[in-house]
Amino acid sequence: MTTTSVYLVLSVLIWLPYGIYCAFEPGYLDGAAGVVGATPTGTTEIRAMYGGLQASIGVFAAFALWRPAHARAVVLAIAFLMSGLFSVRLIGFLVDGSGSEYTHGVLVFECLYAVASIVLFRRTAT
Repeated sequence: MTTTSVYLVLSVLIWLPYGIYCAFEPGYLDGAAGVVGATPTGTTEIRAMYGGLQASIGVFAAFALWRPAHARAVVLAIAFLMSGLFSVRLIGFLVDGSGSEYTHGVLVFECLYAVASIVLFRRTAT
């Protein structure tokens, strides 16, 4: 199994179940991250962004496992997504002072995931 395949399998295992869980249990994020849907529209937003988007990252990785010719493009897309999440979360942390255990953990996760994605993209052949 190649490094890219391992990366993609881990991506499926991380993102798909978490996204599905958040889609069906959006209230989980209230305790975990302090994110709450104060209205039905807010709850739908949580389902979409934490559920649908994150599950889609896992499905995207599964697609690349199924169609290896697209693996490099998927790794690049995930690198952009993780870099965006990390950058904006870091800015929010600095501006809002959101120094919770959740924020610290996710900042480390997203930073490492972004760096790993970029390194893997650069190491794979075109």
